[in-house]
Amino acid sequence: MAEQRSHPYLQYLRIEHFGRFTDHTVGPFGPHLNIVLGGNEAGKTTLASFVGGVLFGWEDARGNRNTYKPVGADRAGSLFFAVPEALEEKSSTADADLAARGDGTGAPPETFVLFRGRNADGLQGDVELAADIDRDTFRTMFSLNSDELRGLRNTTDTTAKLLTAGAGTGSSPAHALAHVNERLAAFTSRAASAEQSIPRLAALKNELRHAQQEASDQADQWRAQDRELHELEPEREAMAQRVDESNRFIENLTAAKSALEALNAEQEKLQEEIDTARAAEADARNHARNRQARVPRPLAQITAAEDRALRDRLDALGAREARQAHSVEVARANYASSTAVYEALLETDNAASDRRRARSKRSMQTAFLVVVPTVLFLLGVPLFIMGRDRGSLSYMAIGAALSVFAGLLALGGFVTLFRPDKEGTARKQRFDDAHWVMVQDKKKLEACQGAEADLAREVEAELVEVGLGAAAGSLRQARMLLDEAQEVRTAVALDDQRQQAAAARAVRAEQRLREIAAEKAVLLERVGLEVDSDLAAIDEELEHRARQRTGLLETFESMNRRSGELASALAQARCEQDYDRCKLETQQVSTRLDEAKTDFARLLLAKRMLEAAIATWESKRQPEVYAKASRLLALMTEGRWTEVALTAEGTLEVVDAVKCRRAPVHLSLGTCQQLYLALRIALLTSADNVGRAIPILADDILVNFDERRRAGAARALVELAETRQVILFTCHEDVARALKKAAKQQGRPAALIDL
Repeated sequence: MAEQRSHPYLQYLRIEHFGRFTDHTVGPFGPHLNIVLGGNEAGKTTLASFVGGVLFGWEDARGNRNTYKPVGADRAGSLFFAVPEALEEKSSTADADLAARGDGTGAPPETFVLFRGRNADGLQGDVELAADIDRDTFRTMFSLNSDELRGLRNTTDTTAKLLTAGAGTGSSPAHALAHVNERLAAFTSRAASAEQSIPRLAALKNELRHAQQEASDQADQWRAQDRELHELEPEREAMAQRVDESNRFIENLTAAKSALEALNAEQEKLQEEIDTARAAEADARNHARNRQARVPRPLAQITAAEDRALRDRLDALGAREARQAHSVEVARANYASSTAVYEALLETDNAASDRRRARSKRSMQTAFLVVVPTVLFLLGVPLFIMGRDRGSLSYMAIGAALSVFAGLLALGGFVTLFRPDKEGTARKQRFDDAHWVMVQDKKKLEACQGAEADLAREVEAELVEVGLGAAAGSLRQARMLLDEAQEVRTAVALDDQRQQAAAARAVRAEQRLREIAAEKAVLLERVGLEVDSDLAAIDEELEHRARQRTGLLETFESMNRRSGELASALAQARCEQDYDRCKLETQQVSTRLDEAKTDFARLLLAKRMLEAAIATWESKRQPEVYAKASRLLALMTEGRWTEVALTAEGTLEVVDAVKCRRAPVHLSLGTCQQLYLALRIALLTSADNVGRAIPILADDILVNFDERRRAGAARALVELAETRQVILFTCHEDVARALKKAAKQQGRPAALIDL
């Protein structure tokens, strides 16, 4: 089990209002390694920002940075710290203690609390917990993310702060050296606000001595200067008048030049507009001509009334075609119906059955007429013969009756057999009627089709007559031609309007050109130039006048300088006590300069002593830091990179297994992050007395590591967690598993918190 530490560690986060969290508690955290696992937008980065905000103040809303300020509330929250020895006694009552605290008061004796509401109120509670660390060191060393691991800002200053923090003095020698450097900078500054600046005091002393020396020589010159000033004033007034006249003329010339340039620009623009308008006019004319050529000339020139009349005639012809087509369709349908009836009569199954029944009936009749009479006759004749032979009248009568009946029956059968068939006659009549109807319908269809062909020829002739011969007799094509002609006429009308508008623009532009010519003549005449002068003439005149004015101004400025010099000298003459004042101020400045030099020498001595002390501390502890960083980098890269060192120029470099040296800028993103992570862990473990209670916050710093190097980095973080509390935020379960596995392999505790 890891060795227990005596200094406090962060156990709970109590968020009253921050970002999306309100009245929320996160924890408990352990004193060693803590893994906070949560998906995207679960609030991991929000929690890391919350810790930094409580310790060093909420960020101001600048730019597009997210400051996690909730709507309608101020950011506020607390950090609860505990001592490892009190962990077991507090674990069962921690949640109740947090609930009882509420507004940040009433915490149990073992709990240390830091609370922040508004930034103006500052950090409240046990502020000693964060007294040995500043904001820059926290952001550089204690609050890590993937971007922060790409470098190490203020490396020299951060290293000095960390390595000299445990020097045993009242404050870190690095902080003391920074304060001494600030004071030395104040002594050497040339800013007017630096009252103890030695260069400024020396310059002031020299100025005062020079002023004192000159004051004694000025008295003899003041009278002559007064006379010269009175003689110079009338000449200055005359020269000022000449300069004013020259300025006014140059202003008029400049205004005339600007106006002429504007008129020339407008003239060029108008000429371009005329060319554009004439081109647009010609283009519109050509477009109209081309469009008119796309349709027959009669159609392109008809009026709207004629177009409507043509469409009415086409509609009438269309109606006639529709009626005729309907007649043809009706006739065709009737013909198809009568043909179907006739063919159905020919092919119906009932006719064949009737024929079969008729043949069967005739066969039966024939058989009956032959067999029955024959049988009766064969019975009657023998009976008649037998009765005659026997002399029996009854047999003879029966035989004669049977023979007569057989004859009558045969006669009746023959009559029936040759009698006409009424059903066959009716069936034949139906066939004849169906065939007659079919022939009539066919004739009607041929008549309708002939009428339809005549109408088509009539339509084609009428279309040719009205100029729509291109439609080839099609009313639909004729309507399309009319529509196309109408579109062409509309487009031609628009082209005519464009042509007229372009012509009107050209006329207006030409009229404005004539006006511009008149304005230019008036403008040139006003400034005294020829009417046909151009910009080159104005420039030449301006250059000539400017040279004249330059000479006048030089003379006038010379007079003004001399007048100012004389007035200044005479003003000094009216303050004859300046010599005594300069002498007194010179003595005062000399005294201040001597004192400043003495203090500067003392501060220089203190700076050299502090630099020597810091160099001694760094010479003793810096090799240890780079040795640890080398070991950790080798652990993370599986021996690929074996050494971290400083060059003679003070820059960082790494050495691989074959002794090849490279600067961090030449490393891959993952290796560069592993280098700076190893360097931070080495600094933090070497300076374990800096920020003792402040946790190391790592926000997904292992995402750019492969699986094997992630395992090495996890072991390095577990090693760091032996001396400092580490809270790693991640959204990757494999990162959490790698950290837990590394902690388990080294026999170290690891707490997992799911968001």
